[in-house]
Amino acid sequence: MRRLVAFAIPTVAVALLVGAAVLERSWEPIVWVPLSVAAAAVGALLWHRRAGGSLGPLFVALGLSTPITELAAAYANAAPGRGLPGGPWAAWFFQGSIAVSMVFFVILQLFPTGRPLPRWRWLVWATVATAAALVIVPWLGTSALFRSNFPTIDHPLQVFAQPTIDAWYNAASTLSLVVFAASAVTIVIRYRRSAGEERAQMKWIAASAVLVVVGLLIGLILIPDGPAIVFAMLAPAVPIAAGIAILRYRLYDIDLVISKAIVIAILGASITAVYVAIVVGIGTISGSASNHVLSIAATAIVAVLFQPLRERAQRLANRLVYGERATPYEVMAGFSARVADTLSTEQVLPQMAEAAGRGVGATSATVRVQLPDGSERLERWGEPEDDPRAGEPWTIPIAYHGVPVGDLMVRKPRNEPLTPAEERLLTDLGAQAGLALHNVRLTEELGIRLRELDVQAAALRVSRERLVTARDAQRRGLQRDIQEGPERQLLDIGRRLGTVRAPGDLDPLVERANATLEELRDLARGIFPPLLADQGIEAALRAHIRKVGAVTTVEIDPNIAGRRFDADVEACAYFCCLQAIQNVLRHAGNAHTTVRLALDGDDLLFEITDAGPGFDVDRTARGMGLQIIQDRVDALEGSLDVRSGPAGTTVTGRVPAQLEDASLAGAERL
Repeated sequence: MRRLVAFAIPTVAVALLVGAAVLERSWEPIVWVPLSVAAAAVGALLWHRRAGGSLGPLFVALGLSTPITELAAAYANAAPGRGLPGGPWAAWFFQGSIAVSMVFFVILQLFPTGRPLPRWRWLVWATVATAAALVIVPWLGTSALFRSNFPTIDHPLQVFAQPTIDAWYNAASTLSLVVFAASAVTIVIRYRRSAGEERAQMKWIAASAVLVVVGLLIGLILIPDGPAIVFAMLAPAVPIAAGIAILRYRLYDIDLVISKAIVIAILGASITAVYVAIVVGIGTISGSASNHVLSIAATAIVAVLFQPLRERAQRLANRLVYGERATPYEVMAGFSARVADTLSTEQVLPQMAEAAGRGVGATSATVRVQLPDGSERLERWGEPEDDPRAGEPWTIPIAYHGVPVGDLMVRKPRNEPLTPAEERLLTDLGAQAGLALHNVRLTEELGIRLRELDVQAAALRVSRERLVTARDAQRRGLQRDIQEGPERQLLDIGRRLGTVRAPGDLDPLVERANATLEELRDLARGIFPPLLADQGIEAALRAHIRKVGAVTTVEIDPNIAGRRFDADVEACAYFCCLQAIQNVLRHAGNAHTTVRLALDGDDLLFEITDAGPGFDVDRTARGMGLQIIQDRVDALEGSLDVRSGPAGTTVTGRVPAQLEDASLAGAERL
């Protein structure tokens, strides 16, 4: 039933206008068909869908008021000539029914919720009272307007004299202008206080109003005698825009339309003012209003001023539509210019966050960059993240050549969602920012690598200093050992040779000389054992283990059996194993130890595992032995891992292996 009634309402409006056209024998009433149908159809649709509150019935009333008044006027004018009854009463009804159009003021006051602003309820009642006065006063007697509309018809009622009726009617008409101005003020106030959905709806009604005003201005210039026709053609935009705003506003974004309409209106008004001022003003003063020279001069001035006027009009329109924030184009252009002019990547992220935040009117904006080491870098703009005014965040991922490099997150005021245009702006900004974020990632990665190199260089310097210090100490120790051992023995042997009297006296000296030689060999093996250079790590390790009496097993991976390495690699592995074995002898009571040598990829791996008591690696400072091992490994850019527990200690070292053929290695060492 509701659907049938809703369909019938605009049909009735068309039928009434067609009836008026038939009575007048003129097509003039048909001009109002678009406005009447648009208002009646929108009102019927809102009523059918139970949307917009009281706005549906009000639009229905607005859509039917024009056909009813047109039919009443046509009947009143046709009645005398055709002998139809009730002609004066039709004129009487028409004169009062004109004020029904004031329902449009009420629509402005209630749009878009169907309820007035809390402090402006009085305006609704004032509008109703004014409309009632404009209806009732013409019904109480003849007025000047009645005489103008129906000069051959007498008013059926004459309760008051015409001067009294005219005075009251003029007062009510003046009050209607005040009501209209107040209605416009309510629209402005509601728009400034609105947010989210309501603001989107207000934009639609504002855009339609601007369109009607611009059309009227153009109509007055091009069709001076037909403003009513222009209004009748453009006015349907208002109810249509209202219906879209209330029912389907999410499907459209009107910011650009409003901006362009304002620019056209300002340009039209400015050009008209310049043209009128030059042609009419100067022409009137000079006494030649139709001077073609003035028209040409006005056209030239308008052409010169057009571009500056357009730029100023565009800035004003953007300020009115977008407020303090920039337009989407300005955001994109500004960000591109900033990125192009910025040499430091430190400024790119803050500028991007600010551009996104200001571009959509957000309370805050955050740019997050995913760094190669797994960490993140954040740059924020605007209010704190826990700002109670902020709504839910809206995040857009940012990629470079399909690889995610970060994301952009904005927060708008609560109950103010992103419009489709703002979503497109952020999407475009994110697409443009991919290269910028990629450069930030590269810069951060380079910074991380430089810091790592600085740390490694510092550690290497300290390690080299420790190695030099250890070698100096080793040389001083070797000098002391030679002075206290072989050197003293040789001096004593030299003194005793002078006391030899018989061949038998040489035997003790020969034995002491052989012992001194063996001691020198031991000292030489401590510096660099000849066995390591001749036969490699395994033979040198086994010889040292036998000499010191360590309970140690050597396990050699079959892949490296018989293979030789670079001299520095072999020396590093050999002396690290010796130092580990010496630590076991000193601190683990010569516990059973296993030394394993193997190839792990491109690295030579040596692992020393003992069955000693172990120690707490995290809480115990490394001794000189482990530090010497660490320094030797670091010198070859290797790695060292020490694990210890109740079951013993494992020292694992890796150094880059440079394999050599055994025969070639032996030849080179010779």
